[in-house]
Amino acid sequence: MTNFADRSAPRAAPRGARAAAMAHAASHRDVPSAPGGRVSAFNPIAGRRFDRPGRRAACAMLRAVAVALVVSFPAGAAAAGAAPPAVAGRPRNVIFMIGDGFGPAYVALAREVAGRPLALDPHLVGSSATASSDARVTDSGAAATALACGVQAPNLAIGVCAGGLPRRSILEAAEARGLATGLVATSRITHATPAAFAAHVPKREAEDDIAAQMVRQGIEVVLGGGARHFRPYAAGGRRDDGRDLLAEARRRGIEVVADRDGLARAGRGPLLGLFADSHMSYAFERDAAREPSLVEMTEAALARLAVDPDGFFLMVEGSRIDHAGHVHDAAAAAREAIEFDEAFAASLAFARRDGRTLVVVTADHETGGLSLGRALDGRAVYDWRPGVLRGVRRSATAMAERVGRGDDPRVVLAEDAGLADLSDEEAAGIRAAAGESRVLAIAEAVNRRALVAWTTTGHTGVDVPVWAFGPGAERFAGTRRIDELGRAVAAALGLSIGDVLETAAAPAGGAAPRREP
Repeated sequence: MTNFADRSAPRAAPRGARAAAMAHAASHRDVPSAPGGRVSAFNPIAGRRFDRPGRRAACAMLRAVAVALVVSFPAGAAAAGAAPPAVAGRPRNVIFMIGDGFGPAYVALAREVAGRPLALDPHLVGSSATASSDARVTDSGAAATALACGVQAPNLAIGVCAGGLPRRSILEAAEARGLATGLVATSRITHATPAAFAAHVPKREAEDDIAAQMVRQGIEVVLGGGARHFRPYAAGGRRDDGRDLLAEARRRGIEVVADRDGLARAGRGPLLGLFADSHMSYAFERDAAREPSLVEMTEAALARLAVDPDGFFLMVEGSRIDHAGHVHDAAAAAREAIEFDEAFAASLAFARRDGRTLVVVTADHETGGLSLGRALDGRAVYDWRPGVLRGVRRSATAMAERVGRGDDPRVVLAEDAGLADLSDEEAAGIRAAAGESRVLAIAEAVNRRALVAWTTTGHTGVDVPVWAFGPGAERFAGTRRIDELGRAVAAALGLSIGDVLETAAAPAGGAAPRREP
């Protein structure tokens, strides 16, 4: 598999006033707090400041001086003008949020199930057309490549264009400029969307290679699932090359954490948090003692990135909206979308205090062809019932697992979905089905009562919304292609992306990657 890691340009040298700028940044800048001003264990700013260490060895002493100044001076005591002012209309920081599969109907779904306006609602500015270079309906790899690298790409590609050439991503351009960078996702961190910002492979299934590239990329904060692609088979992972990327990460000075408590206690340096072997749990099934929420991961990333005086780029993905859409699980999709909106609210609160942060939100595509309203038995019904979805307490996937263990479908759906009227035919169909077909059958029982429908178990080609807040938000008005949106996000930071990176020889072996869910 061709490996294009470490081909980005070297990072910019530190500015002459870097030490003073860091002191000003750590003691005078707004650092994120949780919504409503509360102090979160994942955003520990009450009496504490976080320095981001180790970008270059040459900066170590400057960073030490900066930390000393933080301790010596109270907030606001740094000399006025020590940090270069942000260019008018240009942000210092960008938070790029991607709701995987989060099409227009999902927005209404989340709003109605939540029973309140979304934090996103006032900030809708435009839309994005999502076709890939080889299909009118994109997959997540091509869409993520367009958003990350600003180029149209074929379906399944990660960080490469139609000719297979690797293209520079916004994260790589930010690293080269000297900005701090971070990736947050609720999927495997090696899944399509986060992968396209930090890796280059012809096919998205090459998640072992993606993981290896991520570890070498120099990203300050990486949080999500997918630990199996960082560990060899001998250590309970999926890697067949024998490499232990977690050990390699530690040797590079990266702290590795595996649970919510570890994230809360993590030090100030580069951080790799892998909270699940595969994807993180749906919000319905999350073990709060083990897995942090998307909001908590977003806050943790912001707390570490915010002190860098050169600014930062952070990508946050609400990954499992898409997964729920693929299996027509409207209740799980709503809950994941609501959590994504809550993560936006946390980012928005930070951006408002900071004054130099642009938040851009979009989807990579729409999933499932969601319809709020459907025909029943050939008759159009002018209604839909969000209250039915509010009564669901577990994902359709978890309910299917219960049935697979021998539980009666009537009992399962009564207890987990609040449905007491499951018909004999529905129960028999659920019991007879297997695998994803059983998940879809359970989801359909809920959807029928909620008057929700779907057209596909794949993606659709509809335009998706774009929201923006902060300096430069007006640049995102109107409708544009998804690759143009990616270039616009990069341009907001004054970065150029999409240029061809130098290639490297393919490693020995050349085994075809496994296809994984």
